[in-house]
Amino acid sequence: MLDVAIIGAGPTGLACAIEALQNNLRAIVFDKGSICDSIRRFPVGMTFFSTPEQLELGGVPFTTPNVRPSRREALQYYRLVAQRLGIPLQLYTRVERVVRDGDRFTVKTDRGNWHARFVIVATGYFDHTNRLGVEGEDLPHVRHYYTEPFEYSGTRVLVVGGKNSAVETALDLWRHGAQVTLVHRRPTLGESVKYWLRPDIENRIRNGEIAAHFSTVVRRIMPGAVELERLDTSQRWRHECDFVLLQIGYRPDAEFLRRCGVEVDPHTLIPRYDGATFETNVPGLYVAGSVMCGCETWNIFIENGRAHARPILADIRRKLGASVRSAADQPASPA
Repeated sequence: MLDVAIIGAGPTGLACAIEALQNNLRAIVFDKGSICDSIRRFPVGMTFFSTPEQLELGGVPFTTPNVRPSRREALQYYRLVAQRLGIPLQLYTRVERVVRDGDRFTVKTDRGNWHARFVIVATGYFDHTNRLGVEGEDLPHVRHYYTEPFEYSGTRVLVVGGKNSAVETALDLWRHGAQVTLVHRRPTLGESVKYWLRPDIENRIRNGEIAAHFSTVVRRIMPGAVELERLDTSQRWRHECDFVLLQIGYRPDAEFLRRCGVEVDPHTLIPRYDGATFETNVPGLYVAGSVMCGCETWNIFIENGRAHARPILADIRRKLGASVRSAADQPASPA
């Protein structure tokens, strides 16, 4: 019997485990992949927007000579945190659902079942990409994730999106010999584009080194080409390309939450939870980190997601204390 089962071994899940261990609670962190599996699948050359101290966990210093850490440095840091603080991990274990059974939960996985008094879901959103919903989206030359540029050198690549992922991808591809076209449904790039990237991408577009079509959407994807439409004029045309990279964002696994009994808004995909304790409509089941933000993925990051651990564990500790006091108040059994 665990005190707390934590689903998701990203920074927020690790923060919850650290808080549980510091409160002498028995906890295990489950993940269907590796430690910080989402970060591992980020583009190889990615640099974080945040400074190292904003990513730290458990009082373990994040040391780096760089102002902003790289993906590789972050992965090494979080691995070190898990090892140094002795966080119990059950990796490469897929949690299928969580079932409330009286005063405990059954955590059903593809490697057996565990029992826990409380459950924290910290699964993030990187596993489920937004989709265009157009014909041809599942063709083999269409990719929803980007890792590194060398596969695309010397080819024609259409990048769809206008925020950080799309901008970083377009610049990385251009610098490694790809012919890049950027397509974005808005009239301009997203306001959240990192301040050091914006002048870079704007100069590349201005110089004609990266082609860009704003107020434009993809209507159909075909082998070797896409059909584009300009929204303000309804003009359609065929654009030839070898690859299509859809960098249009991600969303949480709402179906998993629903399988656990959590109510999810059908439009925003935001789960129902208490704003102070992060407990969902299922008593004893909490959400933490970016899984809470539904489609509004720009609201929660590592920096503020890690802070959810403390109020969640404070509420769990309070409930465990109440349970102990309740048991102590019961009359003794007759001899």
